[in-house]
Amino acid sequence: MIDTATALELVTIHGSTSTIEQEMELENALDYVLAKDVTSEIDMSPFRQSAMDGYALHLNDGVTYSLVEEIKAGDDTNPTLQKGQAARIFTGAPVPNTANAVVMQEKVRVNGEEIILNEPIDQGANIRPQGEQIRAGAIAITKGTTLKGTHIGFLASLGVTKVSVCTKPSISIVVTGNELVDSGEKLAYGQIYQSNGYMLTAVLKELGYANTSVVTIKDNFQHTKTVLKSSLASHDIVLVTGGISVGDYDFVGKAFAEIGVKEIFYKVKQKPGKPLYYGKKGDTSIFGLPGNPAAALSCFYVYVYPLLKKWEGAEQLSLPRISLPLLADYTVKGTQAQFLKARIQGAGVTILGGQSSAMVKAFGDANALVYLPQNSAEIKKGQMVEAILLPFK
Repeated sequence: MIDTATALELVTIHGSTSTIEQEMELENALDYVLAKDVTSEIDMSPFRQSAMDGYALHLNDGVTYSLVEEIKAGDDTNPTLQKGQAARIFTGAPVPNTANAVVMQEKVRVNGEEIILNEPIDQGANIRPQGEQIRAGAIAITKGTTLKGTHIGFLASLGVTKVSVCTKPSISIVVTGNELVDSGEKLAYGQIYQSNGYMLTAVLKELGYANTSVVTIKDNFQHTKTVLKSSLASHDIVLVTGGISVGDYDFVGKAFAEIGVKEIFYKVKQKPGKPLYYGKKGDTSIFGLPGNPAAALSCFYVYVYPLLKKWEGAEQLSLPRISLPLLADYTVKGTQAQFLKARIQGAGVTILGGQSSAMVKAFGDANALVYLPQNSAEIKKGQMVEAILLPFK
């Protein structure tokens, strides 16, 4: 067995990166990774803008200014203000070249065609400079960035309509187990409903990976081998749940060996998910995930997620990790490194109940996984622990 750090390092070293790019409409590029830097073609803002509703001033030595103009957002006027003159102006409107301050409307008294300042104002006040956010020719967003809604909004403000992105991988989910039946069917004694396929498909979809397929197979060596061979030939990443241990009816590892998968590692000193497998065949990555749902999902977030991001060429691979104080004492069971479902609340984190590998319910309340290294004992309230931030929480 290897430790968790070595396992994660091997995943990121051996994971493939796609060389295929595609041009995509900006509005459809959410959660895609940029394949090229995006350079701004304009200054943003493209002109000097008023930061508020008020009056644009050509400053003089007094407090009284004569009103000569009105400028609304969208106007293309650029009046010449003489010293001591003012123009009524609104938020986002272009500030005349001859104005050198904007005073907010609450800080003046209006007297007919004049305004009187209630207090002194500094030169340049309340004027957004041209190019304040970015200058034409500068890089707006760098290659390797996973595009979120804020990125898309920023690029739209620069007039960008299309971006070059990395294609997303095709993913096969293979669920194994004689005991599994599909939802909607009547359970016989000894059977359980298949959930891993639904769960992983949904989580992948949340992350922006929609090109997935799911197949459920029984614990039969020949069938397992046939399905895995087909999945490897037609997908970029294969996730197999269950059947990777060494029981009499665990055929996944044997099937991997027979169809030519190169084992990178098998078994990690961790809980949950000790019997984790990672291998490669050509550029296709293969994970043998535990059959227990909570263990499968923990391994997905810790190991599969970074592989997906590397495939897309993302700069940030793993989920963010932060140090937080524990909000309650926790007694560690066992000596292996542990990934524990947890919830960050305020400035601390609580380890949740229901930590069994088979119990996925607590993931509904979790927004983090607390990582405890090997040979951790009792963790006291207030002690700092490492929390892996889960997405969408």
